[in-house]
Amino acid sequence: MSIRSQLLKGILDGCVLAVIEKEPVYGYELSRKLQDIGLADVSEGTIYPVLLRLQKNRLIIGEMMPSESGPNRKYYSLTPAGKEALIVISEEWNQLSLPINALLSKGVDSNESK
Repeated sequence: MSIRSQLLKGILDGCVLAVIEKEPVYGYELSRKLQDIGLADVSEGTIYPVLLRLQKNRLIIGEMMPSESGPNRKYYSLTPAGKEALIVISEEWNQLSLPINALLSKGVDSNESK
């Protein structure tokens, strides 16, 4: 598994919750939205297990709704617990990403590592 895949796996739940927070979406649409923002690694095969886990953990709910074209689709939306989880994930991400970005953009001073 690549480093990119490992990093994405750790934050994918938060990314999925963030997309669903904006509007209810179905699985394929969710996958496309994530790909459109630059997460090309996120396929439908990756999304559906995440959706199932989030639904099992009661962070999202799925509801069958009519489709403009074709059969009914299962649209996912956030539960109150999902909204809370997204807030926590966002806060944790910010606390981690700011210092990590600063560290990686400046590099590690060789004197500090001794």
